[in-house]
Amino acid sequence: MNRNLVMCVISAMIFVLVPTHLCAETVPGDHLALAGKVTNPQGKSLRDARIEVFLNGEIVETGDEIRSSDEGTYEADLTFPEGTLAEAVMEIRVSKPSYLTTGPIEIQPLLRDEACSSDQGEYLAYSYVELTRAITPAFWIASAVLLLVYVIIALELMHRTLAALLGAAFILFLSYTAGTFFPDYFILSFDDAIDAIDFNVIALLMGMMIIVGVLKKTGVFQWLSYKSYELARGNIFVLSIILMGVTALCSAFLDNVTTMLLMIPVTIEIAMTLKINPVALLMPEVFASNVGGTATLIGDPPNIMIGSYANLSFMDFARMLGPVCLMVLVVSMGYFFLWYKKEYGRAQTSPDQVKQTLAHLRAEYRITNGRLLFSSVIILALTIMFFILHGILGMEPCIAAMTFAGVLLVVSRIDIVEMLEHEIEWPTLIFFMMLFIVVAGAEQTGLIQIIADWVNRMSSGSIVMAILIILWVSALASAIVDNIPFTATMLPIVAYLTEVIPGAETGILWWALALGACLGGNGTMIGASANVVTVGMAERAGYHISFMNYLRIAFVPMLISIALSSAWLLLIR
Repeated sequence: MNRNLVMCVISAMIFVLVPTHLCAETVPGDHLALAGKVTNPQGKSLRDARIEVFLNGEIVETGDEIRSSDEGTYEADLTFPEGTLAEAVMEIRVSKPSYLTTGPIEIQPLLRDEACSSDQGEYLAYSYVELTRAITPAFWIASAVLLLVYVIIALELMHRTLAALLGAAFILFLSYTAGTFFPDYFILSFDDAIDAIDFNVIALLMGMMIIVGVLKKTGVFQWLSYKSYELARGNIFVLSIILMGVTALCSAFLDNVTTMLLMIPVTIEIAMTLKINPVALLMPEVFASNVGGTATLIGDPPNIMIGSYANLSFMDFARMLGPVCLMVLVVSMGYFFLWYKKEYGRAQTSPDQVKQTLAHLRAEYRITNGRLLFSSVIILALTIMFFILHGILGMEPCIAAMTFAGVLLVVSRIDIVEMLEHEIEWPTLIFFMMLFIVVAGAEQTGLIQIIADWVNRMSSGSIVMAILIILWVSALASAIVDNIPFTATMLPIVAYLTEVIPGAETGILWWALALGACLGGNGTMIGASANVVTVGMAERAGYHISFMNYLRIAFVPMLISIALSSAWLLLIR
């Protein structure tokens, strides 16, 4: 009520200051300038809400429907017979799918400008309307679609891109068929679906895929593996640490899946030469790839999503997550050293064998295009520099990625059609786009808000409890399901909690989500895409890693990494 009164006073001041605009050249009669804003209980603007106007209890025919804009605002100019509004009771009713329709809301007060001529009345009315969520059939359908997509992805019943595509298509199809005739079945408009797709995430991933695709053609990743062996001088313990460090560093700036794809064949060959099980080197490597990817904005898809949604910069991630990721990497090196100590002890590392292996690796894994590598490294360095500066420039990271990806294609003279066909992971990009729509359906119908309110109640408004709940729930959930759909679901939840929990305005909950989603993916073979790739390539080479064996090796160090993250977050909050 107070907010409405303030807005009316402001509107009246504007009305009085600009009387000529309102009174000039108007037809005789009473004229009502109606305006207002529609939000949800959290103050978020609601668009496409329908506003109906009533005069003395009778609905007013307004011609075109009055609907709220993208900013939640609405306005209309209405004309009535002279003298109608002097003693009239004006009311509005606001409705929107998945929200309770308001009862008639009386517009108070109606303001008259005495500066206008006596044969007409100029009135101004403003109303701030807050709509409350309603549990409708659309809520249950959107919730079921989101859950079904999760189950299909977790059980691998079909490709995850197809699962997300079907979910998104069904939500939109239902909204424009049953939802057209029965508003309670309307889930998501096409405009809302397009707005839900974060094209900063899509374009950033595409740009980095192109840059990595060109780098692959230089042989640099295999060369790094060979140099790691040369630097270790046959010492298997040192080799494991170096391989983990190289993998983590590459994954911090490049896609960790691509990093593992290029590191795995060389690692298997080195392990076979040393006469040890390659799994003893691959497991530490893939663990390190997920840790390294956690440290930067571009290292892991969940971080890209979080950074874009929360407007966090490259340096924000490096500063807040870099130290704890380095600590986790060092601790995990020690853990895997102890875990595989017996296996490493079997390695055959006589001077002759080391010399023979080095000669083979030197001939097999060398830089294949030095000129292209030089150009690629320069352009990659420029890309990272603009990632660092993007917060200062106010430029989205995807702009730097797409710009320098295009420059690299020109410099390398690689056929862009070939690059788009073979290096761009279109299924992954489409998966992201469709998943954003599925999550938007759950958000529009109220499921996300219910989960957010539950977390808020569980934390009792305590920032410490909120940090621990988000971190540990994210970690355990990401170990069970793919961390990408989980992160997409959590984004609006964390955004809401950041606004309502005292102390969360620093953004600490975003770091809890990033650490939980990225590091938690280390827990099982299906927790992160890099894990699935590693298991698949190892199996093709004849080294089977079962789900339970992966769990037995990786789950404990994952829990240790989350415990260290808990301590770090509570320290910096």
